[in-house]
Amino acid sequence: MMLRQAAKKALGLTSRQSTPWSVGISRSYHENVIDHYDNPRNVGSFDKNDTSIGTGLVGAPACGDVMKLQIKVDEKTGQIVDARFKTFGCGSAIASSSVATEWVKGKAMEEVLTIKNTEIAKHLSLPPVKLHCSMLAEDAIKAAVKDYKEKRLKTNGAGETSQA
Repeated sequence: MMLRQAAKKALGLTSRQSTPWSVGISRSYHENVIDHYDNPRNVGSFDKNDTSIGTGLVGAPACGDVMKLQIKVDEKTGQIVDARFKTFGCGSAIASSSVATEWVKGKAMEEVLTIKNTEIAKHLSLPPVKLHCSMLAEDAIKAAVKDYKEKRLKTNGAGETSQA
């Protein structure tokens, strides 16, 4: 704390002004990333044992990002009615998870499988070094849908399939 105050004093900043390094960090991310990082949508989790929930858990060993994305499906219509995520990782990974949960809500499961990492990356203006974050989000969506379908097969028996 004292070091921060001394640095601000040395730089001629008041306590209410940003330090140069915090300004620099903000500028390196697109405003959409900052928005989803500062105000993440749909953070949390559902009961993974609920048959209406599909859970996708994916990770990137190279950078240490881990993403859990869950979908809640209306079993009568096959529509995704809600989504939640928990992500351990950088701001781009958190923003990618947040965007993914927003984009899957209200859509049919087959439709969400068409969401591509390139669309998420474009929306967030991710730099090439952060594209793996949007790839994780795409993989998490696919894994959640797969998990839901597998649960439905177990519940309905191998001879019956759900609308998904």
